[in-house]
Amino acid sequence: MKITDLRCAVIGKHPIVRIVTDEGLYGLGEVEFTKTYLKPFVLHFREALIGEDPTDVERVMLKIRQRGSFKPYGAAVSAIEHALWDIAGKAAGVPVYKLLGGKVRDKVRVYNGSIRRKRTGDRPEDYAADVKWMMEQPQNFFMVKQGISFHSNMKDSVEGFHYGVTQKKAGYHGAMDQGVISERGFNHMLDCVIAMKEVLGDKVSLALDCGPGWMLPDAIRFARAVEKYNLMWLEDMLTGDYVPWVNPQAYRELTTSTSTPIHTGEQIYLRHNFKELIETQAVRVIGPDPADIGGIAELKWVAEHAYMHSILMAPHGTANGLLGLGALINVCATLPANYIAFEYPSASDPWWEDLVIGLPKQIVKDSMVDLLEAPGLGLDIDAEAARKYLKEEDAGFFD
Repeated sequence: MKITDLRCAVIGKHPIVRIVTDEGLYGLGEVEFTKTYLKPFVLHFREALIGEDPTDVERVMLKIRQRGSFKPYGAAVSAIEHALWDIAGKAAGVPVYKLLGGKVRDKVRVYNGSIRRKRTGDRPEDYAADVKWMMEQPQNFFMVKQGISFHSNMKDSVEGFHYGVTQKKAGYHGAMDQGVISERGFNHMLDCVIAMKEVLGDKVSLALDCGPGWMLPDAIRFARAVEKYNLMWLEDMLTGDYVPWVNPQAYRELTTSTSTPIHTGEQIYLRHNFKELIETQAVRVIGPDPADIGGIAELKWVAEHAYMHSILMAPHGTANGLLGLGALINVCATLPANYIAFEYPSASDPWWEDLVIGLPKQIVKDSMVDLLEAPGLGLDIDAEAARKYLKEEDAGFFD
């Protein structure tokens, strides 16, 4: 079997990758939503892939892996890797999780991820109302994650929140979100945590997406202040999101200063850049994203390495779309006992639910997702239904 074409079309908010072969099999991968600018970056890998056997996933990835980078650019390489695994599974007639060593669980646990309502404000009562709404949702999530501090609008909505620069037009997401947090800002965040825990109790766990952008002393003070609330984790306080580097030494100081679990990893590309975080016990939880790290094989390697160092695993995935959900389900079915849950991605536009074939009507039940048993990653796109969302330049995407 040989690859005859690599295609990429923007459908809605997502670049979709389609690898075509001379035997009629094809594979699909999905780039995270809003990253439509990555379409030409995906397509520049075309010549490197033509003529290769797509079932030799690692051999193909060796040709292109070094051209990726930290988020967002690793997303292009990752989507191609997902499409290769999709073909490999179809060629073998088995779900991809079988090719990764087989399942260790029959259902995969998830947390709310992109299932959240648009918050009405950044006051404690707004946060309390949000988690109350989440508890009422049919998915019955075991845990919810909420954004605070620089991963919210607090720096703009709470007067005197921090001593950093406040700039409405920062250019890129998170670029100007950093600085020393004031006592007022600190107390406001603590009040929001208390308000949420009063609603959640011990029935539903709470994690906080915090940044990045914190200064280390602030991060240590806050992590210690919330210890008694038994949070699942504090995420991306120092680096993370779109920050193209890691600071393991600072994370290790933060981690060793508190009993609150510290989490990072969504933006990191390749296993090599997790090595120091894991081997120095710099965090308690890591959250690589299969749509950013370089693919599902990279994520599995990192999970196994973390397991050997007693570090927990909670993969990121909120923006990955419904095809990206297939990749998350398959790889997380194979992960070791350090696995907690992955961040659930929903459809970025409601009509995606009419395009994707292979998902049940109710995907999440009691915070669990069933495995996908169809060959490959288990999902497909209804080409006829999707054509109306294609731009003229992508008219031949499904041919």
